[in-house]
Amino acid sequence: MQEFDIAIIGAGIGGASLAAMLADAAPGRPVLLAERESFPGYHTTGRSAALYSVLYGNATVCVLTAASRAFFNDPPPGFSEHPLLTPRGVLYVAAEVGSDAVREVRESAARTGTRALPLTPQEAREMVPILHPGPLREALLEPDAMDMDVHGIHQGFLRRAKAGGVDLRSDAPLLAASWDGSTWTLTFPDGPVRARKLVNAAGAWADEVARMAGVPTVGLMPLRRTAMMLDPPPGFDIHRWPAVIDAAGSFYFKPDAGMILASPADETPSPPCDAQADEWDIAVCIDRVQNAADLPVRRVSRSWAGLRSFVADRSPVVGPPALHPGFFWFAAQGGYGIQMAPALARVGASLLDHGVLPPDIADAGVTVADLSPDRCYGD
Repeated sequence: MQEFDIAIIGAGIGGASLAAMLADAAPGRPVLLAERESFPGYHTTGRSAALYSVLYGNATVCVLTAASRAFFNDPPPGFSEHPLLTPRGVLYVAAEVGSDAVREVRESAARTGTRALPLTPQEAREMVPILHPGPLREALLEPDAMDMDVHGIHQGFLRRAKAGGVDLRSDAPLLAASWDGSTWTLTFPDGPVRARKLVNAAGAWADEVARMAGVPTVGLMPLRRTAMMLDPPPGFDIHRWPAVIDAAGSFYFKPDAGMILASPADETPSPPCDAQADEWDIAVCIDRVQNAADLPVRRVSRSWAGLRSFVADRSPVVGPPALHPGFFWFAAQGGYGIQMAPALARVGASLLDHGVLPPDIADAGVTVADLSPDRCYGD
């Protein structure tokens, strides 16, 4: 039976980035990266809106996103032939002055040292002329937000993992897992393997993997998020527009390959599945965007949905449960997995091998307890 030091379940952005960091730290180390689908990233990674914003997410997410920027700006040689980030900017808009939502954006900017420039409604409309003046009361610009090359980032991590000796297997759903006190026996369609540590990077299926392994679940909540492509408004050059995000979280839209990518920022509870866009959510998106902007919608050229998986506090779950040290969570990355992937993967690799956080992450105020699965189990 083939033996591995570490077996990672799930080859989306989480599993791929962690595998790459482990391979960088110890090339040739026996690591298995098992993906249930025919190609990695099918369910969530490949359906991302591809926006890097340090101000998008809670305090822990913002720190990890900010700590990932250096990697994106200067990836390792051969990681990608093209830039991973390209300028976009994000315009946060609000329908009332001094709202809690705007205050939270300001606090995130202060905490991470990120520029968040206050704009008058008129200045915001000069940047995005289709914004209606009525519901626009306050605006903040994050000028350093970027578009991300999601495919390039994901494939770069997979290539780096494989170059470091990681055994990547597709069409390899985990069928059973048993622990004998020192080693896992993991059953896949092509037979069993053994592993010293089992890493649960299974995205929306992470609680199911935990149940299979006999480990307490963390209360993972897969939430469906809808997106669609709309024709651009006639008579406007949209290419330099920033992304527009409602600070209260009811919609966002941004230029994307000559079209407008829009979402109602919905969070509909869903079982783990191949999520599909719902007609009602499409209609809600159109209504919310049109209430904020003069964007005629003659047709929806394409729509899709993905699952964003959270626990109650909306921070990632990374680390081993106290009572199950051979099992390692790397899950609950929500809709932020790609933008914080380099830093979170460093966190995972450091906790796996040394039980501590990288110094820069710890210095930024994130603690092991902030990420530990034990926080999800209560008293």
